[in-house]
Amino acid sequence: MHIVATPAHRHPVPGKQRSTVVPGPALAGTTGTTGTTGTIIAPLAATATPARHTIAIHHVDQILLGVRRLGFDIDALLRRAAISPALLASPNARVTQDQYAALIRTLRRTTRDELWGLLSRPVPPGVFAQAAGAMIHSATLEEAIQAGLRQYRLHIDEFTPRLHLSPDGKTASLILHGHAPASPCQIFAKSTFAFHAYGLINWLVARRVPLSRVDLGSGPPQALTDTERIFNTTVRYGQSCTALHFDAAWLRLPVMQDPAGLREFLLETPHKLLVRYRDNSCLAERIRLHLRSHLDDELPSLEQMAQMLRLTPQTLSRRLRDEGRGYQNIKDNLRRDAAIGMLEHSCLSLQQVALRLGFSELSTFHRAFKKWTGVAPGEYRQRGMQPISPIEDDSPRQSA
Repeated sequence: MHIVATPAHRHPVPGKQRSTVVPGPALAGTTGTTGTTGTIIAPLAATATPARHTIAIHHVDQILLGVRRLGFDIDALLRRAAISPALLASPNARVTQDQYAALIRTLRRTTRDELWGLLSRPVPPGVFAQAAGAMIHSATLEEAIQAGLRQYRLHIDEFTPRLHLSPDGKTASLILHGHAPASPCQIFAKSTFAFHAYGLINWLVARRVPLSRVDLGSGPPQALTDTERIFNTTVRYGQSCTALHFDAAWLRLPVMQDPAGLREFLLETPHKLLVRYRDNSCLAERIRLHLRSHLDDELPSLEQMAQMLRLTPQTLSRRLRDEGRGYQNIKDNLRRDAAIGMLEHSCLSLQQVALRLGFSELSTFHRAFKKWTGVAPGEYRQRGMQPISPIEDDSPRQSA
């Protein structure tokens, strides 16, 4: 459909005043978090090393739908983003955030289209910047969203994005109204538009706007994806319209960005869109950040982690389950992502990687990595190190 900068609050932009009334739930503080049941959750020690999530290969396959339809050389495009084409054959494979962002930039340059050939006519490069430029001169988030949608309605034929309010005025919905049965390319284009819109909304008000629900037109994914984690809310698949739903009170927030901030934002896009306002206040992310600094040791058990958080193991398990996570899953995903980063970007031997991840036996690391990704770590590294063919211009030859 993602570098870690998660300011729940930013200093106001000169000349703009922050609203004194902020709707929605209070953000987690540094002295502990009060849960929905009133339970006080103890703070975890901060770590200087961010937990870098990886991205499912499913998203790579989806982002290539348009250029595949147009007949571009897929292998050449992947290699330009330092992604081995062989990884597409491994359903559980992952790529790094840097690789995914590089692929987006490669596709945008190659197709001269901000939606990478997914729709019937290109969205010319610069439309995103024009929309963002129009939005920063708005007073409130509602005015900004309306300004941005007006820009995009000039360039997209397959669907019409509009902002709606529920009859009681309590829920705002950004809905993409389709005009005909959607193809797989169009369905993914809508999902991409929704993700980019959400990233832009968060940036405009300099904080994460919590979503109450996301509706997507695609069917439930057969493989594990990152959609729920990215939006951090319930995702309903197979819906007639793609939509983002959130508390309408957020529409009254002031726009906090100015032209100087816009220039910085555009230089960092799409990279920072992935995680700039990731919700690190949720329990699963806080645990992951804490575990990141203990990877080379034996990671704490559920009971030990619960004790650190001043919770019972049962309460911790329930809280994580409410977020759609599990403690063992958090540990496995962290080790998997760290292992992929080491295999992709270091000269460490497999034994050294295993030791840095807290595995005393190489064979145990082999089994775990194969369970996570579907391939052994040595094979994964070999696929990632396949020779990259040099391409001299931004227009790779199309396949016959």
